Amino acid sequence: MTLARVVRNFACFTLIALSGARLAAQPGAAASAPARLENQRVLFPQPLSPRIANYDIDVKLDTHKRELQGKQRLVWHNQTKSAATELQFHLYLNAFRNDRSTFMRESSGSSRVEEDGWGFIEVDRLRLPERNEDLTSRLEFIQPDDGNPDDKTVARVPLSRPVAPGDSIVVEFDFSAKLPQPPFARTGAKEEFFFVGQWFPKIGVYLDGKWNTHQFHAHSEFFADFGVYNVRLTVPAANIVGATGLEIEVSDNGDGTKTHVYRAEDVHDFAWTTSPEFVEFNDRVQDVDLRVLMQPDHVDQGQRHLEAAKTAVEYFQNWYGDYPFPNLTVVDPRRGAMQAAGMEYPTLITAGTNYGLPAGLRLVESVIIHEFGHNYWYHLVASNEFEESWLDEGINTFTEVQIMNDRYGPAGDFVDLFGIKINNQQWHRNVYYLWNADLDQTVRRAWEYYPGSYSTNSYSKPCLMLITLQNYLGRKKMQEIMRAYVSRWRFKHPTTQDFISVAQDVSGRDLRWFFDQALFSNAVLDYSVERVVSRPERQGRGFDFSRARTPVDSSTSEDESGDSAAGDDSVNAAGKNLLHQSSFYVRRLGDFKFPVDVVATFANGEKVRETWDGRELWKKFTYTKPSKLVAAAVDPDRKIALEMNFTNNSARVEPERLGVNKLAVRWLFWMQFFLDQPEVLNLISGLIF
Repeated sequence: MTLARVVRNFACFTLIALSGARLAAQPGAAASAPARLENQRVLFPQPLSPRIANYDIDVKLDTHKRELQGKQRLVWHNQTKSAATELQFHLYLNAFRNDRSTFMRESSGSSRVEEDGWGFIEVDRLRLPERNEDLTSRLEFIQPDDGNPDDKTVARVPLSRPVAPGDSIVVEFDFSAKLPQPPFARTGAKEEFFFVGQWFPKIGVYLDGKWNTHQFHAHSEFFADFGVYNVRLTVPAANIVGATGLEIEVSDNGDGTKTHVYRAEDVHDFAWTTSPEFVEFNDRVQDVDLRVLMQPDHVDQGQRHLEAAKTAVEYFQNWYGDYPFPNLTVVDPRRGAMQAAGMEYPTLITAGTNYGLPAGLRLVESVIIHEFGHNYWYHLVASNEFEESWLDEGINTFTEVQIMNDRYGPAGDFVDLFGIKINNQQWHRNVYYLWNADLDQTVRRAWEYYPGSYSTNSYSKPCLMLITLQNYLGRKKMQEIMRAYVSRWRFKHPTTQDFISVAQDVSGRDLRWFFDQALFSNAVLDYSVERVVSRPERQGRGFDFSRARTPVDSSTSEDESGDSAAGDDSVNAAGKNLLHQSSFYVRRLGDFKFPVDVVATFANGEKVRETWDGRELWKKFTYTKPSKLVAAAVDPDRKIALEMNFTNNSARVEPERLGVNKLAVRWLFWMQFFLDQPEVLNLISGLIF
């Protein structure tokens, strides 16, 4: 993904520069030739999905010109209750056609395109063979999102006769395309390396009587229906190929090229890669064949990539349900092609590393776990990434954090180098969430976020939201929710409301109060402790205090409304300083209301824990006890990952006055400040770069 790619590459170069270390070579097993299988082999006797959009594609790659020549046969089934009077298609490669496409305008990315690096796709012919109609001249570009006349990433073709509910239509294409160089936003070429994604005319999704076919935006990904893909890839004979699905046949054409035949069932996309330089590694875990295609200068990390892939498959299957596909291919992009790194397609993902990456910098592991996770949250559970990106990216980031923490953590699951330990949750909180937490509500169309807000609201904020919910409901219950979500919505198109319904059903609780704030508002969550005091109780004066009274241990709490939860104004006239009057305030500084734990710590070691619903603006906690209060804290266990400022969550009655203790307190303060303030992390990162 975009965030995964940027973050990991950013940290990679930083810490490699510091380490100067190089991993020892880890040679992998030599690749065995794939078994020659019958063409059109059936992978699943019973379809796993509705199989609405089914493709047969024959494409040839000219590696010198970076050009594709393709023929495509699409069989589309109308499984809705409405007739389709037209068809709409994505032509994603036209995002790289010029600097006026919507993608380029939004990303300011034209400066990264080489002089001859532009890409495009042309529909040379479009016909309906069963109706004997040529519709090429009827094809027209549309811009349903922004009206930009220079954007050619979506096209429509009107039909002379509608596709009735329950009927199907066959559409044949001749198309030609040129891949951008270097790879740009998930696809393209760099010298001998090709990663080819979003490369063919791809039909939109027909829902509720209308087409859901958005333009290609700088901050948007994809949405498509499931189907079966039979794809013939003709490339130079010396090239190694990796692709979605299974390779079922390879034929030598006798002209310096080979044709690789792939079949993928119950997927909603197809991508592929090719290079003569790949070094192949293989393994198997839980009935899933693993294949890693490494660059020659990264061969010593091949086994590391395999181990990360094994970890990903094992954890996801054990925690979130069956991965129904027989294989997974992991691609290592070459140097200069990092725009292809950190991306996911069905059964095919890209990682991203660098020469000499130290083991304590777990970029390889986090990227592979993240990208494989998309085979659940983007593939099996096929939400609309254009309109609700958090359902894929946010949930996937949450599961990545959980797995990294369990496998490598908890303290240094992301970075464990030179005594520096940083976990994934800290990274997302400090580098992204704290900067942009209140710029937008989370549920929003991907291209409509305020600048800088997309990554926060698609990745980091929903990740922290789900961690907060997990700590509120319990980890076991949260895993039940996630597993049920996968089970109920496999090979379907769930929405945010569908996820909320699963969470409420499995938890047995009404969680609308939580999701309304976390997903449909820009409210921030911030509670603080203030005005912590503790004083010896003095002898009362006046008629009511003429005789001694028995000391009583008591506590009171008062909120903004003035209501007291409990109370006792007992005093002790028999002996001074036997009781202490202690109090502090907990304030809600943000608009997000959430129940919080509050702990009062006394000099004799006693701790009093209470829970406040957090709804009012403040609440006063008062205690009358033999021992004085020394400190108070809200959310002492840091269960609320959405908390904006941990530094104001606790306070002491008075600071320690011993020199050593004062130095220790100062050191701990600055260490906490480093971990909790994004300004510090970014300043240090900037100096290193």
